[in-house]
Amino acid sequence: MEWFSASGYWWGRLVFQRGLAVIYLLAFLGTAAQFRALLGERGMLPIPRFVERVPFRRAPSVFHLRYSDRFFALWAWGGAALSAAAAAGAADAVPLWAGMLWWAVLWAMYLCVVNVGQTWYGFGWESLLLEAGALAVFLGNDEVAPPVLTLWLLRWLVFRLEFGAGLIKMRGDECWRKLTCLSYHHETQPMPGPLSWYFHRLPGRLHKVETAANHVAQLLVPFLLLTPQPVATWAALVIVVTQLWLIASGNFAWLNWLTVLLAVPAVDVSGWASAPHRLAAPLWFEVLVIAYTVGVLALSYRPVRNLLSRRQVMNTSYDTLHLVNSYGAFGSVTRVRREIVVEGTDEERVGPDTVWREYGFRGKPGDVHRMPRQFAPYHLRLDWLMWFAALSPAYARSWFTALLERLLEGDADTLRLLRHNPFPAAPPTHVRARLYVYRFTTWPERRETGAWWHRSGVREFVGPVALRGGARSPGG
Repeated sequence: MEWFSASGYWWGRLVFQRGLAVIYLLAFLGTAAQFRALLGERGMLPIPRFVERVPFRRAPSVFHLRYSDRFFALWAWGGAALSAAAAAGAADAVPLWAGMLWWAVLWAMYLCVVNVGQTWYGFGWESLLLEAGALAVFLGNDEVAPPVLTLWLLRWLVFRLEFGAGLIKMRGDECWRKLTCLSYHHETQPMPGPLSWYFHRLPGRLHKVETAANHVAQLLVPFLLLTPQPVATWAALVIVVTQLWLIASGNFAWLNWLTVLLAVPAVDVSGWASAPHRLAAPLWFEVLVIAYTVGVLALSYRPVRNLLSRRQVMNTSYDTLHLVNSYGAFGSVTRVRREIVVEGTDEERVGPDTVWREYGFRGKPGDVHRMPRQFAPYHLRLDWLMWFAALSPAYARSWFTALLERLLEGDADTLRLLRHNPFPAAPPTHVRARLYVYRFTTWPERRETGAWWHRSGVREFVGPVALRGGARSPGG
């Protein structure tokens, strides 16, 4: 069928699939590096315990059939190897059916991880990666031109992603409507980057311009993405530029990078680059793409209803396969940054004169003189959950006690998640957690002290605990 293929979009497919493979690679590498402390047999939220209480139908995963740390590690490293090969072009060098199978295997392997990942994998960009990964299966490979229907499904995904994020802001915090949210956001976002201090110190008028531009990019431009060329191309480029601004201003794992990749297939290059010759798509491929398109449209009912609802929710999956989801971010913006600082001591008895030493995290603020680092698109899962825990102890009750216990034990897997262990020779006798308020320093403070942050104590988050007595719950 002549209408089925769109040869002018070959470049967009190439960039999208190769970039998606890199995101998969980072996701699997992060899983391999962090899972033992988070989800392993001795992890804070062990997978064996999870699969005992949650049936397969609610969280389909190969790990319902078998779990061991060694098997999980092989699974994660296997996914990383397949991702690296796809990024190098291997999925384009094989027949069409094998290329589709390659992308389907990557999707299934990561789905198995997400479905047992519990709160560590409860982020919207996990579902976004899976939904985008499923669409990559039906984009074909270098053997055929990109299918028109799949290209439209990618635009539909970007529309829901961006428009949903815009609506949740306008319906949520009034500071978005008053154009003042970005006067706080760069300072209070989950994990600031190396430029976040400078973004926060922009004049108030520029923050309002930032906010207004965000509304245009998320509430107007997504509609232009659904219009004919060349308007759709320009809309895609606006989305790309907006996402690059967000990438420069903070660390949001692969959310912004993946959004860039999703927008690229809307760019039509037929006017300045001739399309390589492609074979006609085989009938079986056309049938599969049409069938999947019908399925996505049917599954879009609940995300669309959510978009239209005054009670719109963010980052929700409606099926266990994460095929069509709802998205959104920062429906409310915190005005004050709170951080949990974890400390330990090697003294046998705790008293007013006890010397406490601070653990250092890789991404979240701690040492006020340490410049925020760039980690995205890599995802530091413990650091992100520590930000949520500082918002409310309820976010931490399932895992924070286990974290303190692992520190008291000197658990090597847990310590590898941290930047600095103040007890390299032997574990501490006691640990505690304190809540602080952090704010970016001013220009004069920065010049005088060299500090990026100023902090002041608020209260205990968890009082001093020893291994023999067990750790109390957060906030106790």
